[in-house]
Amino acid sequence: MVNPKLILVFFALYTLLLFVIMWFTSRKANNATYFTGNRKSPWFVVAYGMIGASLSGVTFMSVPGDVANIQFTYFGIVLGYILGYIAIAYVLLPLYYKLNVTSVYEVLDGRMGNEAHKTGAVFFILSRLLGSALRMYLVIYVLQIFVFDAWNIPIWLTSLVMIIIILLYTYRGGIKTVVWTDTLQTTFMLAALILTIAIIFNKLNISLSDAFAQMKDAGYTKVFETDWHRPNYFLKQIISGMFITIVMTGLDQDMMQKNLTCRNLKDAQRNMLTFSGILVFVNALFLLLGGMLLVYAQNQGIDLSGFIQDHQTDRIYPEIVFRSLGPLTAIVFVVGLISAGYSSADGTLTALTTSICYDLIHLDKLSNDENKKIRIRRLIHVLVAAAFLITIVIFSKHHNNSLITIIFNVASYTYGPILGMFVFSIYTKRQIKFPKFIPLIALLSPILCLLLNRFSEQLLWGYKFGFELLIVNGLLTFIGLLAISTKSNHLKN
Repeated sequence: MVNPKLILVFFALYTLLLFVIMWFTSRKANNATYFTGNRKSPWFVVAYGMIGASLSGVTFMSVPGDVANIQFTYFGIVLGYILGYIAIAYVLLPLYYKLNVTSVYEVLDGRMGNEAHKTGAVFFILSRLLGSALRMYLVIYVLQIFVFDAWNIPIWLTSLVMIIIILLYTYRGGIKTVVWTDTLQTTFMLAALILTIAIIFNKLNISLSDAFAQMKDAGYTKVFETDWHRPNYFLKQIISGMFITIVMTGLDQDMMQKNLTCRNLKDAQRNMLTFSGILVFVNALFLLLGGMLLVYAQNQGIDLSGFIQDHQTDRIYPEIVFRSLGPLTAIVFVVGLISAGYSSADGTLTALTTSICYDLIHLDKLSNDENKKIRIRRLIHVLVAAAFLITIVIFSKHHNNSLITIIFNVASYTYGPILGMFVFSIYTKRQIKFPKFIPLIALLSPILCLLLNRFSEQLLWGYKFGFELLIVNGLLTFIGLLAISTKSNHLKN
């Protein structure tokens, strides 16, 4: 077992490095710096940094661990990502740059009115708060088990310290700081991934072809599930991956806020397409890592059956690293995991603050006093951090499944209404006749999906929903909006 003090030293050094970046990026910062990075971010820096923000601690641990349950079938979702990123680059980004938005939900206001604007923002805030808190929790969960439990430090205190660190280094520079810290964090996360794979190969002393042969013999290399009843049926995976990308990146203020810091549309599109190609390759490496961890466990006689049976496959990667692969691998793993966790949480704090400021309280119209606006923005930033902390502490008492599954399930229910509203706004010319019903429709859609998912096997001849429930959710919202709309050639500008 690795000495917890050694890990704590590297944790402190890494945190110090983040504050150095914060100091350089937040000098002379104002609200424009915080919300848009003054629209001066180099596209290649944004593209590279977004890898870490997209993957997060969940991909870092859940994807390798989930190989034990669903083999390599997660790659179907990854293939769907490519289609989603193309749609974002050539449908959504041109719209956002044309309207010069700070928050992407301003699009809904211009098309359907204030009710749609606020509804979209509220669903984003709810979804991002839950999703990112779960991602951050996973990082805290591992540090708690392998480091802080050694000193009997409670998980709520560990969570508090982590959130305060993120709060402090994003407090002034906002999205400008996040763009550059994400670059650092992506570097450390990818380094951890590649070094762990290399160390396992070295310890097993086998070739890549030998490793794949062992994975195949153990049944881990299956990429396409052909049973349409299964939640991970390959066509469902690809389609779900496309729509997950569209909603969790293209309709997500956190991810789009980084894109909108690029100088122009062409740079933003170049960023999106470059980022998508790298992301596919990196996800493939994570699946390879998952297979290698299982092969290593098999060769070393490490029993993982308890984690698999208890649906705690998130524990497989850290368990092998800390108990078998030595101090160097453990340090690399911790730095990579912290990088993945920070890169998700810091952008979320900034994005949620932006959404509340622009979508809910309309900070740009609230006052002409720039100093007052800064004070309000900073207060909201602190309150969002507090909500983040509370969510993490609550979830820590109920962790009993693979987090990547939980997060995608949360997205299916909370991003569905946003998807339906954007499709209605972009692809119809109908005018909303009863705007007050928009929040009700957005609320009823996920409730109906919850019931449909619960009884799908009885109602649909054994069919079991996977992540494609997101599409059904968006469709129900779209149908509801059609029902309260009317034909019109005079759309609101």
